[in-house]
Amino acid sequence: MTVLSVSDLSLAFGVHTVLDGVSFSLNETDKLGVIGVNGCGKSTLFKLITGELTPDQGNVFIGGGKTVGILKQDDAFEADASAGDTPLLQMIAAFPELLAAERRLAELEFDLHARESEAGTDAYAALATAFTAAQEKFIEDGGPQFRARAASVLKRMGFSECEMNQSLSTLSGGQRTRLALARQLAREPDILLLDEPTNHLDIETLYWLESFLAQYKKCVLVISHDRYFLDRVTTKTLVLEYGRATLYSGGYTKSAEQRRIDREIAERHYKNQQKEIARQEAYIAQQRQWNRERNIIAAESRLKQLAKMEKLEKPKNAPKAIRMSFGEARESGNEVLSVRGLSMAFGEKKLFEGIGFLLKKNDRLFITGPNGCGKSTLLKILLGKLHPTAGRVEPGYNVEIGYYDQENQNLTPENTVLEELWSAYPHLTETEIRSTLALFCFIGEDVFRTVSVLSGGERARLTLSKLILSRVNLLVLDEPTNHLDIDSREALETALDAFDGTVLAVSHDRYFMDKLATRVIALKPGTGDGDLLDYHVSSKGRGYSEFLEFKEARLARAEGTATAPNASPQSAAKTEYLARKQNAADERRERARIGRLKAEAEKLEEELVLIDQELYGSAASNYERAAELDARKTEAEERLLEIYEEIGV
Repeated sequence: MTVLSVSDLSLAFGVHTVLDGVSFSLNETDKLGVIGVNGCGKSTLFKLITGELTPDQGNVFIGGGKTVGILKQDDAFEADASAGDTPLLQMIAAFPELLAAERRLAELEFDLHARESEAGTDAYAALATAFTAAQEKFIEDGGPQFRARAASVLKRMGFSECEMNQSLSTLSGGQRTRLALARQLAREPDILLLDEPTNHLDIETLYWLESFLAQYKKCVLVISHDRYFLDRVTTKTLVLEYGRATLYSGGYTKSAEQRRIDREIAERHYKNQQKEIARQEAYIAQQRQWNRERNIIAAESRLKQLAKMEKLEKPKNAPKAIRMSFGEARESGNEVLSVRGLSMAFGEKKLFEGIGFLLKKNDRLFITGPNGCGKSTLLKILLGKLHPTAGRVEPGYNVEIGYYDQENQNLTPENTVLEELWSAYPHLTETEIRSTLALFCFIGEDVFRTVSVLSGGERARLTLSKLILSRVNLLVLDEPTNHLDIDSREALETALDAFDGTVLAVSHDRYFMDKLATRVIALKPGTGDGDLLDYHVSSKGRGYSEFLEFKEARLARAEGTATAPNASPQSAAKTEYLARKQNAADERRERARIGRLKAEAEKLEEELVLIDQELYGSAASNYERAAELDARKTEAEERLLEIYEEIGV
């Protein structure tokens, strides 16, 4: 059953068209991921659905009686003044119907006790019937459990028992956003709209939220740049590009592959049509050159065919993403940072104690852990911005550090974008500065905007533009993918992968860690290993996934719940060896298969060049030969496209 339908929705602000004829519909249990570059209209689409904005044309249909809940991006929690001054009381207030039913039950119960002397009368029987019906409805709606449920959701969103009962005025911005999200989840509306719900969540909370939404029996629309989250939660994907929308089945990864195939097919059809038009025009020109009556008739016939041909529009390129590559200073020593016996506390609050590790050249080390465990504090200690309560940090030989701060605190609000970058690198020319800014999509008048009016994503891009010019061999990054859209995240991944230096990063982006991590350090890992768990990744491209498997196995052993408690270390090692051996054999077979396909593709490409030469040369006036060549060309192109899809070209 359709619960939400968007039909031909269009909206423009002045001459800028944000949405142009957007249409899609969703059923009761659909989970839709809305993706696109920053500024493509994702949040605007949500505002049109909720009625906050009015479209220039088109309409939105919401099923009768369906409730809608929305969490806006970085939504500040709006407290209910009548509910109380703690997160738990605010959560309980998210169930107004149950609170009203609870009060009604209390009134009926009071009346029953007050009129016990009337027992046996019709009036008393009617009152008792009303109380029983209200009580059954209250139980059916989850009344006895809703207070415990409110506390449970808060706990899952990272609130300790103490934080649940503290004053709202003491909450941080991240806590207030998580409270706003918790209230929407607790309400369980029929249509749930979530704009960047993963902001301010640690990985454990993310896993809980993913499981909750995946099992949610109602309709969900979510805007997110977290590719791992989208793959686990969504069943459909709406891609916004140039104001238009395309709906795909599946999560992010599946839809990205289908988009790639669709773009290739569209480009192929367009090129084929252009070649056909060129062939027909060449034929027409030749017939006119011969200038006989039958030739003129043939030329006019072909002209009519061309006029009737439905011309395909040239496929647009994907929206422009940032482009970057990190410069490098002189080569560092093999030992980049030595951390020994490091402890940190603020007053009586201990963050971590006695941790140590050695960061080596070319490591891609990611630090993970729950919110508040001290990840950003650890980075500041390593950079010398904070002093530990115990232990020491020793940088290696020739280490040059570049630092990315998740809050972008190294920007001057009064500066223009151009001034901000130029003041950091005054020896560069204006052309060089503006060329660098253009790589990060600051073009034209954008460079004269002040830092204070930039969005979170624009501030992140400006900070990255400063970083790529700083010739360093150690990049220290604190949540570098926050505020970046998916295309920009992929550009950053590519640049970091190519960086010929060392990377030390704090991140909650699991897709990002999977792609890059060669090593993962968990603070407060909860595995009985103290305050730090250090893991070296063996399979590139599975960094975080491999670490998670290792951590879960270690935790299972610590709790005595391993599936084979009597297995000897030797048998476990043998099993691992055999698994690795099998994986290596599979990889060799796959490489050989890909090699054969690439060789076939090269032959087909060469054949197509020869076909085109003959088709527009000696066979141009030989209709039978041209038809044979055209048929073979179509067959070869279709096979070539199949191979491209197989090898990922």
